Amino acid sequence: MNRINPAKLLLSKWTAARPRNKEKHFLVTELFRDNEGTVLEIELQAVMTLRSERLPWQTLQDIDRWKIGWK
Repeated sequence: MNRINPAKLLLSKWTAARPRNKEKHFLVTELFRDNEGTVLEIELQAVMTLRSERLPWQTLQDIDRWKIGWK
């Protein structure tokens, strides 16, 4: 499990463990918070295609899907 501080995810870099459609490297481009400031979701953008998707930040903790940094 990747240890993550959700407040520090903005502009962090991630590598997909199993790339699809030539999308291997990703960047967190936005944090979505609740009224109390707690991070609930992130926007993850593929560097190659610029495709974005919104997902729970906890998804990045899965080491079978994500690696910290660009590798």
